[in-house]
Amino acid sequence: MKLLKLAFLNLTRYSRRSFLTVGLIVLGVMAVLMFVSVSGSFKSMMVGQITDSMLGHAQIHHKGYVASIDNLPLSLNIPPKGLEKIEALLQQSDFVEAYSPRLKFGAMLSNFEETTSIRLNAVYPEREVASMPALMDRVVNGDGQAFVQPGQILLPQLLARGLKLNVGDTIVLVATNREGSVNGQTFRVQGILQPVTGPGGRDGYLHIDDAQSLLRLSQPEVNEIAVRLKSLNKLPNAMQAWWSDLGELKNQQGAPMLELHRWDDLSPFANIAKMIDLLDVFIRVMLVGIVLIAIMNVMMMAVYERTREIGTMAALGTQPSRILGLFLTEGFLLGVLGSLIGVALSLLLVFGLSFWPIEFAFGRQQLILIPTLQLSELLWVSFIVTMIAVLASLQPAWKASRLDPIQALRQV
Repeated sequence: MKLLKLAFLNLTRYSRRSFLTVGLIVLGVMAVLMFVSVSGSFKSMMVGQITDSMLGHAQIHHKGYVASIDNLPLSLNIPPKGLEKIEALLQQSDFVEAYSPRLKFGAMLSNFEETTSIRLNAVYPEREVASMPALMDRVVNGDGQAFVQPGQILLPQLLARGLKLNVGDTIVLVATNREGSVNGQTFRVQGILQPVTGPGGRDGYLHIDDAQSLLRLSQPEVNEIAVRLKSLNKLPNAMQAWWSDLGELKNQQGAPMLELHRWDDLSPFANIAKMIDLLDVFIRVMLVGIVLIAIMNVMMMAVYERTREIGTMAALGTQPSRILGLFLTEGFLLGVLGSLIGVALSLLLVFGLSFWPIEFAFGRQQLILIPTLQLSELLWVSFIVTMIAVLASLQPAWKASRLDPIQALRQV
């Protein structure tokens, strides 16, 4: 306690320099925490938009399906026995909140005057909404019914605008099934859907019973199962647990029949998320540099200006370890004080942004970003700043403890 008191008094003796040093540390801490807060919230929000609208947290496919997904092959549907095994596993899994079997296929869409291609997702409406809780928010025009009714279709906004289609209009879908047979069927437009897969989204939705009729299937088939977990943080554990059971399903060649994919294996946004994490690392490194340079500079100046004082202390019998500890304590106090003020101001800013959130457009959506700070981030930044402050003080403190008393007292 005496050492702390003496170190504090030494810092107050040079209050202007100490104030500037602490201010620089505060700015560094605030810059890091605000960047971590905003970037982390943005990343979480965008991941939520993607996983809660279309992908889910994980997906299960027949082996080779994702590699040829642009063609939407019906020849790689999951066989009935495999589907039973998957559903039994997901129903018993403690990780799963909901799952949605889907049949994805391509078709031609006509308004009786023009024709264009469309990607269709045939789903069980209740399961799809339970697995994708943000999907209903993408319906910009609808009749207020459930997600999609038999005999009706949800059209992507891009195609609806291009073909001048509105809710209640009648369209024709023409599709080719696995055997090459072509069939057409009329549907009523139930709603218009905002893009769920990006600005170029061309995905429409219809009931899986209608897909069975359109493709002339003897029984409902699926080629994708989207899974929503109770917690995204449990995804690695869930993938490992599922694969131990699903890996037992083999094809005729004895190879695994199914593939498991995380959401970030299927979305280009995963690369943006990695870039955000990389920027986060760079910002943290900058904080370390700021604190290191600031503390080392002020401590070297302190040693230079207090050379005679250090010589007097050594001449009076103060041990070198005591002098070393004094300067390390001064660096420690600068780091702690800068961290505490920086954390406090960052929390005030985050609290203020909860009342005045950041708004920005994402495609045709107006999103609201509310930054948050995790306790772990606050503790981590404070710990790093304090440790770097002590390490930055080590060289000047070592130099001070090794000064020769006679030479130090001669210093002008």
